[in-house]
Amino acid sequence: MSTVGSGPSPATDARQRRREQWGWYFFDWANSTFYTSVITVFGALYMSSVAAQDAKAHPERNGPTPCVDEHGVDNNLVNCDVSLFGLTFPAGSLWGYLLAVSTVVQVLILPITGAIADRSQHKKRILGSFAFLGAAASALLFFVAGDRWELGVALYILGNIGYGVSVVVYYSFLPEIATPDERDEVSSRGWAFGYLGGGVALAAQLAFYLSRDALGVSEELAVRICYLSSGVWWALFTLVALRRLRERQAPHGRESGLSLVKAGFTELGETLRAAKAFPLTLAFLGAYLVFTDGISTVVSVSAQYGSEELKFGNEVLIATILVIQFVAYAGGMLHGLVARRWGAKKTILASLAVWMIVITSAYFIEAGQQFQFYAVAAGIGLVLGGTNALSRSLFSQMIPPGKEAQYYSLYEIGERGTSWLGPLVFAAVGQATGSFRYSILALLVFFVVGFVLVALIPVRRAIAAVGNPEPSVL
Repeated sequence: MSTVGSGPSPATDARQRRREQWGWYFFDWANSTFYTSVITVFGALYMSSVAAQDAKAHPERNGPTPCVDEHGVDNNLVNCDVSLFGLTFPAGSLWGYLLAVSTVVQVLILPITGAIADRSQHKKRILGSFAFLGAAASALLFFVAGDRWELGVALYILGNIGYGVSVVVYYSFLPEIATPDERDEVSSRGWAFGYLGGGVALAAQLAFYLSRDALGVSEELAVRICYLSSGVWWALFTLVALRRLRERQAPHGRESGLSLVKAGFTELGETLRAAKAFPLTLAFLGAYLVFTDGISTVVSVSAQYGSEELKFGNEVLIATILVIQFVAYAGGMLHGLVARRWGAKKTILASLAVWMIVITSAYFIEAGQQFQFYAVAAGIGLVLGGTNALSRSLFSQMIPPGKEAQYYSLYEIGERGTSWLGPLVFAAVGQATGSFRYSILALLVFFVVGFVLVALIPVRRAIAAVGNPEPSVL
């Protein structure tokens, strides 16, 4: 074990490292169902629908837009007004506001929890506590029905807190379980394994959801059961990770309870003041925030592009999500193998070049040609996991030892804090041109700028500046 201030070191025994690495992979497998199923697939439509149904059942709560007109005919339910904390807004806007509030809460919580994790000798306990919080919140969404959409708001915020904090702590384990030369492959495998787990869980849930009529289950109950299964999945596979990971933090004195929280604030302040001494680390973080905004935007608007511009039905869009999930597994593994030969930086640059080709190809998809859409989706999957995985591992090389959770909290916060720009560009270009094809093409700027910025960063100098050993291949 290393001394205070130098950060924990991975085990010298290769078998012990592999055991911990497999435990680490299983946490990615475990938590991916939250983002894939709870957020991406089932969350948006269900929460707005429950809120609108409540507004219809309780007309005294309606705002300016009633759910039933003067002839007793239903308006579009998602346009019904609902109220929360004295604020009135359309039910269809609930999901967007909920995601925005969740992001703000994470921005406030992640830095201090990251500092506490770096300070604590119980990092694994922190990982487990927040993972189980997120899993419990996901499972309890089963009870969001009838007029209980406010319960769903609270549970989604708690779920996002659990997910965000546990992911930051999970990332910070990477330097503790892998040597500098192993990190690219380990990070890529973890990301790939996560996409595979999320895909397996989602495939099973969608099979159940699409078979609901034959099983005599209502659509609402089917979604609630999928929530429950996501929470159980997350919790069960988190146990595998916790059994294999080890605590490696050196003692920082007798700190617990409020004293640990106070020490965490102190350490966070010191880290933020010291960060300016590592401009190349911050430069890479800035480059990452540019191209990851493009990546997240492509993923988040692909369904809208497919339905509104290319006129595909829900069956094609659901199949596309599954294509991306499973191809992303192969893509993540492939990136790890390529990085072993080329190094992380060159592989990231190659991956960004492929992103540019994929985005350009999306512009030329003909309406109704679903196999063209599937081909582009496969291209997205090929580079989706690998680009992020290698960015994660390369960033770990540039973090001052012992500060991993704090820097990864900045990594996560920055990603969420800038994730509005890509959707804004997509929406603004679509409004200005009347076509989402030009909106998709406009997203090229994020990948071009990200490519240039990454290419300009001297990563070996950045790694040496923070005092980390350099991997043999970069």
